[in-house]
Amino acid sequence: MDGKNVKLRLGKSYGFQWLIYVLAFACLVPLLAILFYIVRAGITKINWHFLVNIPKPVGESGGGIANALVGSTLIIFVAAVIAIPIGIMAGVYLSENRKSRLAYWCRLCTDILQGVPSIVVGIVAYFWLVRPWDIGPIHHKGGFSALSGSAALAIMMLPIIIRSTEETLKLLPDSLKEAALALGMPFHRVIFKVVVPVGISGILSGVMLSVARITGETAPLLFTAFGNPYLSVNIGKPMQSLPLMIFNYATSPYTDWLNLAWGASLILLVWVLLLNIFTKVITRKWKVQL
Repeated sequence: MDGKNVKLRLGKSYGFQWLIYVLAFACLVPLLAILFYIVRAGITKINWHFLVNIPKPVGESGGGIANALVGSTLIIFVAAVIAIPIGIMAGVYLSENRKSRLAYWCRLCTDILQGVPSIVVGIVAYFWLVRPWDIGPIHHKGGFSALSGSAALAIMMLPIIIRSTEETLKLLPDSLKEAALALGMPFHRVIFKVVVPVGISGILSGVMLSVARITGETAPLLFTAFGNPYLSVNIGKPMQSLPLMIFNYATSPYTDWLNLAWGASLILLVWVLLLNIFTKVITRKWKVQL
């Protein structure tokens, strides 16, 4: 009887193990199919001229995505400059004041913000940052701009940075902070010279994951950055970006623009992949054994 029960349990174990393999493979098939399709359609469109030229008017052959590459880089850089310091400081506060009433509401708002759709963030950014400058006598000063797009993307970055910083610092032993305080270091130096450097691996992982998330966002930029067919580095004016270019050109009836959209899609895919690989490398290199 015991032998039959053991065989039955082993059979169930092997059965569920193979079921997991089948389900995992079923999840990979659509992903690999999408990757293969994008690579096949976009690899033939990429060359040096594609990367260093701006799009040509309809009917002219050639053209590239230089304006979108520069625009995406600037928009993401400004968004990171806005979100990273605020997110890290908020995460430090939540980890140091775990039971306070303010920390509870901040944590709750962070979790809610993480679930807000990107298009809603774009609409809010439009009414907060774009529309006030588009009406009245101050119309000439602004409106749609790369800075507005960066602010919208920074809002999307904040929850990931805050929660990753908080959870990373919670894992650190209290003895590290207590030892530094016992040596006479002020509290702010203990945080920024001891606690944050020890948890830099988890913090950087959150930062890179947040950057990877906003890299492909289109909806917030539709309401803020607006797009620009020319190469521009003025963050106070409309600016092109890769997701926005892909959205606009992929829905156009022109073959040349469709080709640009496929090439830009492959560039964006490689960009996000490299960001994730870089995150893994940084995490392994600076991992601290406690």
